[in-house]
Amino acid sequence: MQRSEPAVASSLSDLWSRQRRHFASGATLPVETRLRHLKTLEVVVEKNVDAIAKALYEDLGKSAFEAYGTETLIVLKEIEYFLHNLRHLVRPRRVDTPLFFAISRSEIHYQPYGQVLVLAPWNYPLQLTLTPVVGALAAGNTVVAKPSEFAPATAALMERLLHDNFPEELVRVVNGGVDTARSLLELAWDYIFFTGSTAVGKLVYEAAARHLTPVTLELGGKSPCVVHRDADLKVAAMRIVWGKTVNAGQTCVAPDYLLVHETVQEAFVEELKKSVRKQYPPEPLHHPDYPRIVSRRHFERLREFLGQGRLLMGGRVKEETLQIEPSLLADCPTDAPVMTEEIFGPVLPIYTYKEAQEALDFIRQRPAPLALYVFTRQEKFSDFLLQNTQSGGACVNECLMHLANHRLPFGGIGPAGMGRYHGPFSFETFSHARAVMKRQFFPDLPQRYPPYNKLPMSLVKRFLKKLV
Repeated sequence: MQRSEPAVASSLSDLWSRQRRHFASGATLPVETRLRHLKTLEVVVEKNVDAIAKALYEDLGKSAFEAYGTETLIVLKEIEYFLHNLRHLVRPRRVDTPLFFAISRSEIHYQPYGQVLVLAPWNYPLQLTLTPVVGALAAGNTVVAKPSEFAPATAALMERLLHDNFPEELVRVVNGGVDTARSLLELAWDYIFFTGSTAVGKLVYEAAARHLTPVTLELGGKSPCVVHRDADLKVAAMRIVWGKTVNAGQTCVAPDYLLVHETVQEAFVEELKKSVRKQYPPEPLHHPDYPRIVSRRHFERLREFLGQGRLLMGGRVKEETLQIEPSLLADCPTDAPVMTEEIFGPVLPIYTYKEAQEALDFIRQRPAPLALYVFTRQEKFSDFLLQNTQSGGACVNECLMHLANHRLPFGGIGPAGMGRYHGPFSFETFSHARAVMKRQFFPDLPQRYPPYNKLPMSLVKRFLKKLV
């Protein structure tokens, strides 16, 4: 029997209160305590690699290799980073002090915000739930995480694993649907971290604004992939097919449309076909490593996209398993849904360009994306696009891999989101940088106090410019 919405809200409010008291006690602050919790999480994840793979296969049809490489491993590497670097990160950072404040010391102290809410999506349900949880715990916060109800097996597994290994007043996974999310957003969190669609992100932002709660919004957009005439077409095709078919294209940074130089379009289309056959022999819909679409609703949405252009490759579907083979579309109207919405599936429109400026104009006519991909041997060409566009991240001659390096920030810009995380950037995201100045009582210059008519202003200006 499902609990009523008031009962759910009351239970969440009680959890919020317990975590509030736990944080106020100072229990999360000692660095050794944080490291112990992170080590516990590392052991829990490592011991449950097979169970995680099974859950991800049940939810999304991911192979064991893809489940480990794109989800479990990323979480483990994030934990490993903090286990090696947290003691350094938590130390106050000394900065220069103006001469006017002689015999003073200026520092930046990183304080946890307090209570963090993580709202996670279904496409990478383990990674996109636990990676921000790791950062929040490393920074000394308490955390409530709500995974997506559209990946129920992984969500249930995470709830059980964290419940069995951590006190609820420190970290808790809460499962439920829209009502649960709505009840959580009614509470006054100290920080909210959301990953998902732009439409839902706006609702989260509105809810956060009611409490003046800072947020990170990891959204999405239409990430362009430019293939110049001098690119290695074979390698480019292999990497783009891989980037577009990982998780069946249900990746926020998957290539969303192709811009190919007109002189190599035909050759490149042939290389794309070869790459699909090579990566998923004899063909994707019968290959055990090819994932499925998460739900019937998303499957039908993607199938409608197939009719919005001329098929150059693919187009077949497998309804009983909700699979769509990698499909390439030409002649798509730029105002069609396939080009105005984030695709989030294995469908890829292709366009051509003659000059670099034409490719740039096409990209800049659309909102800033979460990622930009450029394939070329000419650094001048890639630099031209990088310098004249905005995107959350970018790769030259690669797809997706920038998010696997925890030393690089991951986040969006404009409609693709706000904020950043991974590695040291997670620590900064979940910490308040507090300005601290420490000073002795002597010396105490009388010139700083009124009345200010003791010296001519010309001398005051010269004096202050040199000392401040």
